[in-house]
Amino acid sequence: MASVWGVLFIIAGLVISVALHELGHMLFARLFGVPVPEFAVGFGPKIFSRRWRGTTYSLRAIPLGGFVRIPGMFPPAPARTRLTNRRGEPTLAEQARAESAASLPAGQENHAFYLLSAPRKILVMFAGPLMNLLICIVLTAIAMCGIGYQAPTTTVAQVLPTVSTARGEMTGPAAASGLVEGDVIEAINGATINEWSEVQQAIAQAPTRTVDLTVKRANQHIRVTLTPETSESGQGIAGIVAGTAYRSASLAQLWQMNTTMAQGTVALIIRLPQAVWKVAVSVVTDAPRDSQGLISVVGVGRIAAEVTGESTALGVRDIRQSLSVLLMLLASLNMALCIFNVLPLPPLDGGHIMGALYEGMRRRIVLWRGGADPGPADTARLMPLTYVVGASLLVMTVILVLADIIKPISVT
Repeated sequence: MASVWGVLFIIAGLVISVALHELGHMLFARLFGVPVPEFAVGFGPKIFSRRWRGTTYSLRAIPLGGFVRIPGMFPPAPARTRLTNRRGEPTLAEQARAESAASLPAGQENHAFYLLSAPRKILVMFAGPLMNLLICIVLTAIAMCGIGYQAPTTTVAQVLPTVSTARGEMTGPAAASGLVEGDVIEAINGATINEWSEVQQAIAQAPTRTVDLTVKRANQHIRVTLTPETSESGQGIAGIVAGTAYRSASLAQLWQMNTTMAQGTVALIIRLPQAVWKVAVSVVTDAPRDSQGLISVVGVGRIAAEVTGESTALGVRDIRQSLSVLLMLLASLNMALCIFNVLPLPPLDGGHIMGALYEGMRRRIVLWRGGADPGPADTARLMPLTYVVGASLLVMTVILVLADIIKPISVT
């Protein structure tokens, strides 16, 4: 059974994440003296707008992104640059330069973005993805350390009356031994234990051999002897289900989770064309969707609705665990936004970062050789590539949205 509040939580989380991403760009742009005429969350028609301290803040109808308008992104064309195409029309690069010049407020010509040093340009453009990375770390910490994660305890939650063994269905050894729900296993064969994994290991390694348990029951310490049956895999089985309790993750576990999340995102981006192609094939054929593959915002919303329902395949049963799952889902989205945005392709932030790196390296080499400062890099020449990448991202988005509508991935 799906839940609406999970979808609303993810939508709100994404809107806030986008706003903070753009805020990172804006703060550093202003720090370095570049005016920011507009700060927008969403695209399309304006729902709300207000001008404050020289910036128009707006909320738009389509919450699929956002932008900050930084004037003067592109420098004027260098000398002897071709400004028109064969039809006599301005080239894409020259159109971008003209729009860049027109975006500068009157009297602010000396505060254009392209006049910043290369390191400052990099800081302005990297501040957005950095915000997403920080959001990911904070959300992961809240979910794993603040809320905690469910871990098995040494308390017996359920004693199964029967178990499936190599000899068929048999009476559960735990039930036959007199073990009852609520017993806390304190020792095995005289050795004190602290983790449920120690109980599992002792039982698994002792098929048909007796295991002596010391359990605490109603403030009494009782000794119970059970003989595990042999499972179909050849290991011991007793028919005990452990209880669970929330535990806070350690800093090492937190680091490991964020590292794993980053590695998984990088691996997915590396095989992005292949992954998109597989999704497209699954839409028009009977091929199944990869449950670990790409999904769109629509797919994320669907998963959020399912994991906050009354019963799911993930075993979510209470609002505490549901909130933890949603926070981790939102954290993974922010990790994806961070890594994807630093790809060295325009119009992504990484494309601008690469342009600034090229500019800085070129300037250092020329000055080292005793030449004159070559000035800003003519990054407007990358506009054809910008349109190709933008169109590719649009096509990818359409394919993923259609796939999540026609053949959605479900956790149930």
